[in-house]
Amino acid sequence: MDRDRNERGDTVDNGGADASDPAFEDSTQSPEQSAAGFGDETTDESVEAARAFVASVPTATLAADPETKAIHAANGPAAALLGRDRSTLTLMGLTDIGSSTTVDGDPVDAAFESVVESDVTREFQWETRTDEKRRRLVVRAHTTAVADREWLVVSLVDATDQVRIEQAAHERARTLDAVASTVPMALFRCGLGGTITRWNDRLVADTGYEAETLGGQALSDLFDDTSRNTVSDGLAAVYADGEVVERTARLLTRSGERTPYRVTMGPVVDVDGSTVGAVGVGEDLTDAALRQERLAVLTRVLRHNFRNELNVVMGFTRQAKRSIEDPDTLAQLDRVIDTAGRLLHLGETARKVERLLAERPTPGPVPVSSVVSDALGAVPDGLCEHAEIETDVSPELTVSAVDQLSDALAELVDNAIRHNDADQPRVHVSAAELPSESWMSLVVADDGPGIPPAERAVLTGDETPLDHASGLGLWYVNWVVTAGGGSLDITDSKGGGTRIELSLRTPNAG
Repeated sequence: MDRDRNERGDTVDNGGADASDPAFEDSTQSPEQSAAGFGDETTDESVEAARAFVASVPTATLAADPETKAIHAANGPAAALLGRDRSTLTLMGLTDIGSSTTVDGDPVDAAFESVVESDVTREFQWETRTDEKRRRLVVRAHTTAVADREWLVVSLVDATDQVRIEQAAHERARTLDAVASTVPMALFRCGLGGTITRWNDRLVADTGYEAETLGGQALSDLFDDTSRNTVSDGLAAVYADGEVVERTARLLTRSGERTPYRVTMGPVVDVDGSTVGAVGVGEDLTDAALRQERLAVLTRVLRHNFRNELNVVMGFTRQAKRSIEDPDTLAQLDRVIDTAGRLLHLGETARKVERLLAERPTPGPVPVSSVVSDALGAVPDGLCEHAEIETDVSPELTVSAVDQLSDALAELVDNAIRHNDADQPRVHVSAAELPSESWMSLVVADDGPGIPPAERAVLTGDETPLDHASGLGLWYVNWVVTAGGGSLDITDSKGGGTRIELSLRTPNAG
């Protein structure tokens, strides 16, 4: 600590300040400054003591006159924080360094005055602007005696960054609350113990509980005995593995109703990567389950009756042909049988579509030669007898596809023959690797009349109620191919018919 000589030649402690600092010169003070209490520090031993006191404090600190609020001492951290040198600060009052009110809106001079009058420590937040920067300060003010003189001591802590962080957190919370109030599904958050800590109004509506009773309740307790463990095990998997899980269970409402419910849960991760909770989305499946059940019944009844009645039509038509000799009538009956056959095929395709949508198959490695062999074996013998089918498939080729790929290929071959009026329709099935080495091509080409634009609209999404596809065949093929990550393209073949190319991924595709 530096020491100077006073007028009597005694050594005094200046608190580490520079003796050349104008704040320590008494030759420049005016009568007005002296009357106001500014600038008389070097002639007042109590001011020297105050300077020594604030210099020993490691945080930003000021010492001011309790009556005038004039600053008499400022340490280095205070000068750095406020962007002014200490000599400048000692020519100012406390209320000059910041806004006229506290962050709470109270007059700042009244805040300091209350500290002096009550002799208690007061803490408040205050905004200052220095060097074109707005800072938020936490002010802690109290009175204390130093060298037999009372001082108003003010410590300052820069809370600007912390306030920004808190404001950003509040903004995120407001955004999340707004999202939670508009999402048409239940949202919730759980702590590590599996208890609910936050939720939106939809969860209140779904469960039937009062909002205040949901807090602290275990998430699994909202479900019936048969599915409670399903939810708790799913939540445990989120905490253990940090993965998103989906569970279907039965929500047990406050009134005792059991509601089919889908719960999707994921981890809440702290900055260090540790899981500190879980968030989830709940969806009432009542309408979806009821709709699915009704559609299943409707489809099953229609398909069963559809098939049985068409078989009756075909049986009686064939029987009628035996007793008719008129060529025109026989041609008409053949057309009835042919039409009934197409309708039966449509019903069978509908059954395949239903199974595809219900099973949600996952792709896996499939040998192309097996796909082609199974597909040709599934085509009705009556069609294959009068058609010429050629294949060009290497036995080494393998693709990544769902198991229904052979059914989809059979659909293409069946359509190529069925919709060809030639005496002997020609169909060519080939497979080849594409240059990318991650894809291969499976092609079905024919010499038929081509696919009408309305049928091709299946692939482009341009199908309309007034101009739509007549069957499910292309829909089914497209769904099977895309389920395996592939695509379908229709062009004209060299033989004048249709060329349908299935682009399929190989098992080693990245």
